[in-house]
Amino acid sequence: MLIVIFYIAITVEAMTAALAAGRRKMDWFGVCVLACVTALGGGSARDIILGHYPLSWVANPYLLLLSCGAALLTIAIARIVHRLRWPFLLLDALGLVVFSIIGCNVGMEMGVSPVIVIVAGMLTGITGGILRDVLCNDVPLVFSGELYATCSAVTGAIYYFGLQWGGHADVMIVVAGAIGFSMRVLAIFFKWEMPRFVYDKDLR
Repeated sequence: MLIVIFYIAITVEAMTAALAAGRRKMDWFGVCVLACVTALGGGSARDIILGHYPLSWVANPYLLLLSCGAALLTIAIARIVHRLRWPFLLLDALGLVVFSIIGCNVGMEMGVSPVIVIVAGMLTGITGGILRDVLCNDVPLVFSGELYATCSAVTGAIYYFGLQWGGHADVMIVVAGAIGFSMRVLAIFFKWEMPRFVYDKDLR
């Protein structure tokens, strides 16, 4: 089930990136590149930082094909995608928690400290979106008050410490995923945000 949701999440991330590329009038190559960077960038950043090789899409090239296919499909159905805002948001939230759990698993396989395990999960969950926004010349949403990285960190922490305290892996996937998913959906619905730091004084 986790793997199935992982593929769905990659597809959704690629499609949302394709829409972002379309809003900036990129050509089809740019659309595919942005889709791949968004869908696979989090796992790649995690693997590079942890020294976990080969990268996921190098070991499994079909992930590139899936991302590009989703991007091209988005081009074809772009005129109706805007009607699917909530399904996309819900699938994105589901993808966030799944990416986070998978990232934590990689961190545990590498034998890193608990903090780095949680960071590995968070990197997997949020880095793709950061790279998408940077390439689109936007301030990343995760840095603009969106309660996104926090949901990823909470998911990873519950999952990791639940396992350390003797929880069964399947049970902890469900528990951590449900809490992280619910937290993200509530944040979207009620517009929960992180406190902002505003400083407009000129130091000169």
